Amino acid sequence: MTAAQSFSMAIMAVSTFDLFKIGIGPSSSHTVGPMRAAARFVGRWLDEKGDLDRTARVKVELFGSLALTGRGHGTDKAIMMGLEGHRPNTIDPDLIPAALERIRGAKKVRLLDRHEVEFDEKRDLIFNKQEKLPFHSNGMRFSAYDAQGRELATRVYYSVSGGFVVNEDHAAENRIVADATRLTFPFHSGDELLAQCSQHGLSIAELMFANERAWRSEVEIRAGLRELWESMRQCVQRGIRQQGTLPGGLHVARRAHALHADLVARPQAAASDPLVALDWVNLFALAVNEENAAGGRVVTAPTNGAAGIIPAALHYYDRFIPGANEQKIFDFLLTAAAIGIL
Repeated sequence: MTAAQSFSMAIMAVSTFDLFKIGIGPSSSHTVGPMRAAARFVGRWLDEKGDLDRTARVKVELFGSLALTGRGHGTDKAIMMGLEGHRPNTIDPDLIPAALERIRGAKKVRLLDRHEVEFDEKRDLIFNKQEKLPFHSNGMRFSAYDAQGRELATRVYYSVSGGFVVNEDHAAENRIVADATRLTFPFHSGDELLAQCSQHGLSIAELMFANERAWRSEVEIRAGLRELWESMRQCVQRGIRQQGTLPGGLHVARRAHALHADLVARPQAAASDPLVALDWVNLFALAVNEENAAGGRVVTAPTNGAAGIIPAALHYYDRFIPGANEQKIFDFLLTAAAIGIL
């Protein structure tokens, strides 16, 4: 095997759960990553170091793309939620508006939801639009101070796409590297994927399931796939329920709720029209896209911008295909991941 072939094998170790990740909208780089970074800073560098109770003030500085477009992409909101200890994959989107209103009204933030400190957004959340940190355009600097103004901790993080976060030390060491896990059935092209399936008598989903066992047990894989599907279902349901306008200055009205009401109200005879199914598919995708734009919880697939496609296809299967079941949904996610890897 040549060095080039060996490297090629290393860079293809991509998991289904790398492509599909539960987070919040509207951008994995501008919301998911910053929320994780904020929670990591407070948890690791204040709480674990024993300095949380001594903290009187935190300051967050945004650089590069986060500073230029972060306010429109919800980076400020994600940072404040992260400081309070929330995580993108577990936060309840319904609590975010009230929490932000409380923080902004009182000018205080509850670090890890335990320790309240002063937080004046204009003073303590700074958009450095003229500056960029050295290793990536999505840079953040977090600092904490005691009551006398002495610095307790400061850390720099980079949101490097897909919700991944690295600190300054790892970025300097070029630690943004591919997973070199050895897979049971590695493939580097569509031809190799199909050849592996034919040689071993496996479907694409079965082959992907075998590869996933390099990282997780069978029980963990199924639980993870179930969590992805349930998150997609909840996202569609919430997108259909919500009304009003989307955040931002354009006053764009949500449309999914009204479209759902129209589809439900149609005469039963219209259900036999095959084009009706397409209207439902459009509804499912629209509901997710509006949730993403509103900062709700979505499943990246593989980005937030494409988050509506996979749930729309799965909801079509679940609603319109006789005999639809959970295992087939798992097979779909695994097969879609294989195509996404290619």
